[in-house]
Amino acid sequence: MTKGVGKRSRGYAAIGLYQHKTPANLGGVLRAAGCYGAAMVAYTGNRYPGSIIDTVKAHHIIPLLHPEDLRDVIPYDCVPVAVDLLEGARCLTGYTHPRNAFYIFGPEDSTLGTNVTDWCRDIISVPTRFCMNLAATVNVVLYDRLAKEMRT
Repeated sequence: MTKGVGKRSRGYAAIGLYQHKTPANLGGVLRAAGCYGAAMVAYTGNRYPGSIIDTVKAHHIIPLLHPEDLRDVIPYDCVPVAVDLLEGARCLTGYTHPRNAFYIFGPEDSTLGTNVTDWCRDIISVPTRFCMNLAATVNVVLYDRLAKEMRT
């Protein structure tokens, strides 16, 4: 375990996946959530039914929820933050993460759309040339949160 992860003193991060593409995506996200100490992972949809590919068994220590609508599981006092390559999104490099954040990620082959972004306070993007793998994007956002937290 990285020294910084155990020293979190400010808030928490929760992860929401909107219509993720494959079971491998969910497994990779669970691994990232475990690595960076996320409080929970929630996902919607059944695009590719099958078992969760969770090589580190993170679902044993991190709540894994499967609601009909991600809005139903936003923790109290938690800011919904859409993460997508959308025009007008704030760049992650200059973003100040909320104390308690519910980061919502869309599928690799589509976008979140206004049905999600309309109820998010913030919309951020990772500065890349094109869409990243879902789990890679979750890793980058959670790492950015941790790195900025450790500087304060």
